[in-house]
Amino acid sequence: MNKRFLFCLIFLCYLKFGASAQVSGDRALAQTILTNKDFDTVQAKSVKLLSGFSAGTSYNEVWIRDFNTFIKGSLKAHPKEEVRKMLLMFFKIQGDDGNIVDGVVETTKANVGYDYRHSDLLPGWEAHKNTVETDQESSLVQAVRKYIDVTGDVSILDEQIGGKSVISRIEDAMNYIMKDRWSAKYGLVTGATTIDWGDIQADGGWGVAVNQKTKWAIDIYDNAMFAMAIKDFLHFKPKDYKTSKNWNAIASSLKANVRKYLWQSATSKYIPHLYLDGSPFPKEFNENQILYTGGSICAILAGFNTKAEVIEINRQMLAAAAKEKFATIGMTVYPPYPKELYPNVAPYNYQNAGDWTWFGGRMTGALLNYGLAKEAYADLTPMTDRTIKNNGFFEWYNVQTGAPSGSGSFRGEAGVLYDAISLLKQWATEHK
Repeated sequence: MNKRFLFCLIFLCYLKFGASAQVSGDRALAQTILTNKDFDTVQAKSVKLLSGFSAGTSYNEVWIRDFNTFIKGSLKAHPKEEVRKMLLMFFKIQGDDGNIVDGVVETTKANVGYDYRHSDLLPGWEAHKNTVETDQESSLVQAVRKYIDVTGDVSILDEQIGGKSVISRIEDAMNYIMKDRWSAKYGLVTGATTIDWGDIQADGGWGVAVNQKTKWAIDIYDNAMFAMAIKDFLHFKPKDYKTSKNWNAIASSLKANVRKYLWQSATSKYIPHLYLDGSPFPKEFNENQILYTGGSICAILAGFNTKAEVIEINRQMLAAAAKEKFATIGMTVYPPYPKELYPNVAPYNYQNAGDWTWFGGRMTGALLNYGLAKEAYADLTPMTDRTIKNNGFFEWYNVQTGAPSGSGSFRGEAGVLYDAISLLKQWATEHK
């Protein structure tokens, strides 16, 4: 028999039976997902909790970075008019330079040490901005996209606030990043040095505010969030709206520069920081050994990586989680920063290697985008199991003790789990 013919025959058999096995495996997984009663329980509890808009029991504020992650669940719990009203509040107290605040809070509850701002357009409310972050503007743009996707209500873009339409205010917010939080040298978004997606800098007083000790840097989280915001803006902007910039070109350049300056091909991971005015850490400290999980997940969601790279990033996250008894891939960073180098956040606490489903749960959508449903299901179930076990949603978990920590009734976790389960169920319905 001709060798070439034999090879082709074997290859065709492989395609036929390999594809058949894949379909069979997908159907089995789909059935497992659709019959997972814990998923139904978690989603029902999520919608119940999302009857409110504040971040959780320890917080009075409505934060845009949180609201962005539970807005779809909120639309299950509220009429769209209520959700729309809450979104518009962030535009009513927008800065003259286009910047977006972190949180809004009723004036009677504005009693934390923030530098509050006021607006005649939003009486009875105060707002604050954690200036070490650069994700507020991106979070609001993404939230508007989610609102429109669920409701179909594009009229929100034409809403007039202080003589300006919402669509123009959205572009003002994006232009703020380009003007105030942008490195012309690297063509990337900048921010203060924090842990991964966190909002507390290493040292020096009030950790959420830029001060004389702030070290400016570039990280993957801020850039991935901005890339997703640009994509969302281009998706929902009216066809006849004339943009102030070529946002498609900016998005392409952003991705190229992320790959050039932040991605390490040799280790298949993102560096924690590219410093602009020196590092806050001593030279002997090898910060590049630290794995940033949240920013990496957002990078995958932004489409910065190949499928092979996504598989390797997921493997690294699972390997890091396996080193701690109670960890999932939501463990913020690994290993944690030493106490003496990051005095504002102790190791294994809060954003310094605490375990946050709020970010870990986003990996479900990231993996599904690359056809990795089996991995998505395997990564998510430890988080839903933990939610069932603790009978509630918590801000973060201690990876050494397993204890739920931070705010109870944490809506960010509830919203992310609601969305993650919805995505898995959608995939399962399509493959059953």
